[in-house]
Amino acid sequence: MTLQAKLDEFKAGLAAGKVPPEILAKLNQSTQDLIASGLAARALKAGEAAPAFTLDDAEGNPIPTSELLAKGPLVISFYRGVWCPFCNMELQALQAALPAITELGASLVAISPQTAANSRKSVRQNALTFPILSDPRNEVAAMFGLRFTLPGYLAEVYRGFGNDLASINGDDSWTLPMPGRFVIGQDGTILYAEVNPDYTHRPEPEDILPALRHAAGAAA
Repeated sequence: MTLQAKLDEFKAGLAAGKVPPEILAKLNQSTQDLIASGLAARALKAGEAAPAFTLDDAEGNPIPTSELLAKGPLVISFYRGVWCPFCNMELQALQAALPAITELGASLVAISPQTAANSRKSVRQNALTFPILSDPRNEVAAMFGLRFTLPGYLAEVYRGFGNDLASINGDDSWTLPMPGRFVIGQDGTILYAEVNPDYTHRPEPEDILPALRHAAGAAA
């Protein structure tokens, strides 16, 4: 089953009664509002320069992109947090694709605004072997054009689910990144970019492989 098929199946389960209709309506409205904002169209795109940054991994070790790019291309996945089942399914799919990614000489990292403790939970829960980086206040996500502030009604819904982002992320900004996946070449140019304001839609991990093959061929 493809990643998107799994996401669609989970979403259908929510609509079938796992979430009250009035709550589901608010979740859908928030997605439509984010789409209407046009934020995704302003995110960084293929052909543009990726910002350099350093973020801590789940164990508190600083991970600079300069060191990763010195080894080869870099795949970055921005996700919302361990509390998001759609994100967890994507992380698991990326883990399954990791051998194909590393075979092409690339590194993979995932970035969320959550605290290091919650990043460690992401690693354990999803059996990950690639780094999970913490992006306080979504500062790096903002560099890529992904950061947005949750409307008050959506924050209320998340609190009702037990997802207090102020605690999960260690700050009270109530911001999140739109899910985004990027492939960055060794010269810092974005080779692939996929951003979707609808968090229930994610690209397949295999979608990044042509960009990685192109990068590998250019380096040969």
